[in-house]
Amino acid sequence: MGKLSTHVLDTTQGKPGAGVKVELYAVSEGQRRLIKTETTNQDGRCTSPLLEGEAMQPGQYELVFAAGDYFAAQGVDLPSPRFIDRVTIAFGIADASQNYHVPLVVTPWSYSTYRGS
Repeated sequence: MGKLSTHVLDTTQGKPGAGVKVELYAVSEGQRRLIKTETTNQDGRCTSPLLEGEAMQPGQYELVFAAGDYFAAQGVDLPSPRFIDRVTIAFGIADASQNYHVPLVVTPWSYSTYRGS
């Protein structure tokens, strides 16, 4: 079986995004179900896979990152309301036997992602 992982990169400061709250939701028929909540470690990663083994199933998911709270805790002068606050990445897992790595590259003004392995 594959696994799902993530990690956060703060390109404003050129370092891993440590201490970012990450929520994983399964999405089915328009309904979201919270599966897991984690906080990134000093390397900007969750210490264990978000999904693995029998929990790794094909379907639609969302990762929600508390980026605004992270930047506020870093002392970044943010506007109110924040331009980038909670970043939601909606994605699908088609083949549960593969690894899906969904990183967040973020600043207070922009973000991007890609599918890694």
